[in-house]
Amino acid sequence: MKKKYNESAEDYLETILMLSKKLPVVRSVDIATEMDFKKSSVSVAMKNLREKGHITVTDAGYIYLTDSGKEIADMIYERHDVLTHYLMSLGVPEAIAAEDACKIEHIISKESFQAIKNTYSKKS
Repeated sequence: MKKKYNESAEDYLETILMLSKKLPVVRSVDIATEMDFKKSSVSVAMKNLREKGHITVTDAGYIYLTDSGKEIADMIYERHDVLTHYLMSLGVPEAIAAEDACKIEHIISKESFQAIKNTYSKKS
């Protein structure tokens, strides 16, 4: 059976990746603000991600992706980006395309995503 990551964990890892590109350091409060979640919910999620080895948290509370966390975050981010642009190329408004991509990115098979990616990259 394939290892299945939970959608919430994938969203957190993707958010950490995106925040790390625009902030000098990422903290729980930044994640809570970005995702519009309670800080207590983010703290529980960070504990789970740390226990799974996907993030490290410094004594100062700075959050960093580990290699495994970055691998998952990069995969989800790529899926989100490709699917959003693909849907937009079909005429879907950007806001709706991004929202739908956020749902699809977690459940689409590697094979289906690769087919969309291949088709889309030939068009653009």
